Formats: sequence, structure tokens, C-alpha cells
Amino acid sequence: MVLFFRNLVAVALGIVMGSMANGFIIQISGSIIPPPKGIDTSTLEGLKESMPFFEFKHFVMPFLAHAIGTFVGAMIAVLLAKGQHVNRLAYAIAAVFFAGGFYMVWVLPSPLWFNASDLILAYFPMSFLAIQMNRKLKKEKLLF
Repeated sequence: MVLFFRNLVAVALGIVMGSMANGFIIQISGSIIPPPKGIDTSTLEGLKESMPFFEFKHFVMPFLAHAIGTFVGAMIAVLLAKGQHVNRLAYAIAAVFFAGGFYMVWVLPSPLWFNASDLILAYFPMSFLAIQMNRKLKKEKLLF
């Protein structure tokens, strides 16, 4: 029973911390790659109207936010969780973030190339990477 609650907390913290990482990157993205002049990206309606004016560079930061947020969440989960099903917890984090990404694809008229690359590369591969990194760190005895 203790293991169940430990893993539940690991997943919850992974979701919260991954969401915070995602949000932070989205928050600073406008200062790194400014949106086109005269575009309001502070609301969903403004984003919908501005999508036709976005170039490739404007999609880099959202992709990184999704990928890094998922990686951070999955890494926290695999670091804190115990038991034989740790990998499943990392993929549960990916599923939660994938659901959010799928929702954004549904509501924002983004280019097909971005939607496909975001949904295929930003979620489950990042959880896989967190699992592999956790294994390597444990193998090299950098983690307990």
C-alpha cells in the first residue's frame, strides 16, 4: 500500500513539475522568438487568428516546451517511483501530456507538419528517454 501511494505521488509530482516546465518555456518563448508584429498571442482566440502568420521558427518553442515538459515529468516519476512498474508510470506521464497536446491540435489550426511532429516526437519518446537515462544513472551508481 505504501508503494502505491509513493508511486501515486511520483506521478502527481511528475505531472505538476512537467507542466511547470512546459508553462515556463511557453512563457519565455515570446522573448526568445517574438511573434509576428501586431499579433496577440495572449488568448486562444488571438492564437487562432495568428496561426497563418507563424513561420517555422514560431513552432520551435512550443515543441520544445512539450518535449521538455514531458521529459521533466517522466524523469521525476521514474526517479521517485519504486517497484517493477516504474516504466509504466513514465508512460502514464506521457499519456497525460499527449492528451493535452492532442487537445491543442484539436482547438488550434496549426500546420499538419507541426501537429504530426509534436504528437509523434514530443511525448512518448521523451518518456522513453527519461527511462533510459534513469537506467544509465542507476547502472553507473549515480542514483540509489
